[in-house]
Amino acid sequence: MITETTLAIDWSELDLFGHVNNVMFFKYLQAARLKFCEQLGLTSLNEPGRLSFVVASSSCSFRSPLYYPGEVIVRTSAAWARNTSFCLRHEIRDSKDKIAGEGEDVLVLFDYSGHKKVVLDPSLKARMGF
Repeated sequence: MITETTLAIDWSELDLFGHVNNVMFFKYLQAARLKFCEQLGLTSLNEPGRLSFVVASSSCSFRSPLYYPGEVIVRTSAAWARNTSFCLRHEIRDSKDKIAGEGEDVLVLFDYSGHKKVVLDPSLKARMGF
């Protein structure tokens, strides 16, 4: 499964050098992570009876600057799935399809009502592409 998240670059995301601040790349990863997980059927809203996730780690490598005005496109796919965790890989691209960054998130499937990790079932792994 691959999701694509398109976001408008906002003027407020720029730093003193006139390009998108590196912290905003993590905002883009967050938006892409939520979209991917929601399409899997996971919630980010801590809804009773629904599985969710916690972020164990998040990283980003910066390749080239992003500028305003413009759009950013984040392509997200699952890299691996283990017992209770899975990894998302992100490509952050500008509107000309040039890679601006590459990110990775490790997420843990989590039951907030029981306050515990949950084992990924085979159907969830299959929806991720495994």
